[in-house]
Amino acid sequence: MADGINILIPIIAVVIALVIAVPVACKLAVAKKVKQDAEKIGTAEEKARNIIDEALKTAETKKREALLEAKEESLKTKNELEKETRERRSELQKYEKRVLAKEESVDRKANALERRETEYSAKEAELKKKEKQVDELHDQGVQELERISGLTSEQAKDYLLKSVEDEVKIDTAKLYKELESKAKEDAAKKAKEYVVTAIQKCAVDHVAESTISVVQLPSDEMKGRIIGREGRNIRTLETLTGVDLIIDDTPEAVVLSGFDPIRREVARIALEKLIVDGRIHPARIEEMVEKAQKEVETMIREEGENAALEVGVHGIHPELIRLLGRMKFRSSYGQNALKHSIEVAQLSGLLAAEVGTDIRLAKRAGLLHDIGKSIDHEVEGSHIQIGVDLCRKYKESPIVINAVEAHHGDVEPESLIAGIVQAADAISAARPGARRETLETYTNRLKQLEDITNSFKGVDKSYAIQAGREVRIMVLPDHVNDSDMVLLARDISKQIEAELEYPGQIKVSVIRESRVVDYAK
Repeated sequence: MADGINILIPIIAVVIALVIAVPVACKLAVAKKVKQDAEKIGTAEEKARNIIDEALKTAETKKREALLEAKEESLKTKNELEKETRERRSELQKYEKRVLAKEESVDRKANALERRETEYSAKEAELKKKEKQVDELHDQGVQELERISGLTSEQAKDYLLKSVEDEVKIDTAKLYKELESKAKEDAAKKAKEYVVTAIQKCAVDHVAESTISVVQLPSDEMKGRIIGREGRNIRTLETLTGVDLIIDDTPEAVVLSGFDPIRREVARIALEKLIVDGRIHPARIEEMVEKAQKEVETMIREEGENAALEVGVHGIHPELIRLLGRMKFRSSYGQNALKHSIEVAQLSGLLAAEVGTDIRLAKRAGLLHDIGKSIDHEVEGSHIQIGVDLCRKYKESPIVINAVEAHHGDVEPESLIAGIVQAADAISAARPGARRETLETYTNRLKQLEDITNSFKGVDKSYAIQAGREVRIMVLPDHVNDSDMVLLARDISKQIEAELEYPGQIKVSVIRESRVVDYAK
């Protein structure tokens, strides 16, 4: 027991010591921590003060720098403004000097104008005075002339007019002759240029068409095969084509005769195919004629398309294209109708370019102007009326329709293009070698030409020469003087133009013979 108590006493002493020591240690630790925190706070406050001081110093420095920069910028701006102000002041001074100089110049000019106005006023008054004097002198001169001549002013005028009438007539005739010669020279030059250009650009061939076609045979033996047994082959071919076959003594040739050139072409192609094939009988003839008709239709369409392409006209109705192709087999006075239409289209385009109108429309009207000739042997009426009906049917423009209707002068042209087509048609028809005329037409024209010239007063004789291209007129020298010859030639030309229709132009030559007769006794 005593041992247990002895053991507990040190333990209790240790516990008590711990109880006493722990609070003390805690206090000491707390005191130390407080001291350390105080020291840290003091250090932080000192650093904060240092930072604030540095910041204040920096701010003060930047403030001073900003003030210095602002002062420098202000000085710079001030200097620039002063410089600009000086420059503007200098310019204003220059302008002021110029204005003053101009004012002085204006003042000097105003003074000069005033002086001139004064001088002119004085001169005007003097001129009026002189005009009055001139009028008085003129009246005195007229009175004196009337007194000396014994004629009034009106009587003197009549006398002068009568005395110079013949001279004026002669001068007028000379002037007219000179102007006419110059105009003819210019017109001839221009016409030659147009025709040469048209020929160069067109380069078309004109072939004389007739009512027969000739088919060459390999031998005369073929004639019998063409005729056939009892003539059945030739009758079949004539029936299917509507063409007469003339088989005579012409060696190695058969003549196809027919008014319709398309039928002749079909018969020619079919006969040539039969000759090459060698099998000639009615069934084969029918087959070959059918093939030939298709070939000719294709040819017609291609010819129409080629004509439109050559001229440069597009958008024509396919039926009109086909009718154009048919004109390849149509002729007028020996001139191929399709080639003539192509040439008229080209000439119309050239003339339209010269006068500055629509070239394409002029070519279109020129190409279609004779379209009625393609079916004029099938439809009643003139080729002009047929052409107008066709163009209306296939919706051509009114300008083209009027050009077709007016190209022979049946109606008045309503546009410049109609007049161009009319001129181009006349040029193409009158071109040397383009057409053939019948003997009756030729002789009638010559007779009418001489009748017209003989109807004029003072004409003694007249002769149509150069195939009607020139008429020579002999006048009576007692009735027609040299001045009257010019006017007579002009009047005869106008009369011929009004009454005759002819290709090209007719030269009118008036001849006055001067004859002096004397006798030796």
